[in-house]
Amino acid sequence: MKSYRWYSTVVAVFVTCLITANIIAVKPVQIAGLVFPAAVVVFPFAYIFGDILTEVYGYARARQAIWIGFACNLIAVVAIYLGGLLPAAGFWPNQTAYDTILGFTPRLLAASFSAYLVGEFLNSTVLAKLKVATNGRYLWVRTIGSTLVGELADSVVFITAAFLGVWPGDQILTGIVTQWGIKVVYEVIATPLTYAVVGYLKRAEGVDTYDRATDFTPFKFEIR
Repeated sequence: MKSYRWYSTVVAVFVTCLITANIIAVKPVQIAGLVFPAAVVVFPFAYIFGDILTEVYGYARARQAIWIGFACNLIAVVAIYLGGLLPAAGFWPNQTAYDTILGFTPRLLAASFSAYLVGEFLNSTVLAKLKVATNGRYLWVRTIGSTLVGELADSVVFITAAFLGVWPGDQILTGIVTQWGIKVVYEVIATPLTYAVVGYLKRAEGVDTYDRATDFTPFKFEIR
């Protein structure tokens, strides 16, 4: 099995964006009357690096990275939860703040994990299939097209699962459209950066994977 110099670095950035987004998502931001989680400042980069993983290394390695991200996020959640359970020192008055900022409800966790898996796997699958269909041309079509599908699924699953019955129906729809729109705009703006990183990695690694005979089953962990 060939090893790659930069694969682990790209995966590390991908996972860092994911975990950071989940931590700061607790803060709602309101700009020009639109309300959305603070996570939108970093979470779209997880999709950008997901695109890079699929485009350069192929779906199988992107699938591996997606499950690594899932496992790392789970470890972070468990560690934060256990940290909250430990008795605070008598001189430390910030336990309530810790629980407020870092605490997770089971519903939010289920929504977050489900949205992540659905969105990332759709994003990777669409990009890989478009690459074969376009014979490797029009990278911007693949990155933006896959983001349109993946980020829409992510936004619909997360906001619906997390806030249905809590937010008014119009706010749920607004939240979905707002998050989706912001994430897609990120992808469009970052297209030149994506081109540069993809081009460099393909040259440096000597690889340009086409998923012509790939098994797109999400529930696999080996690279085949």
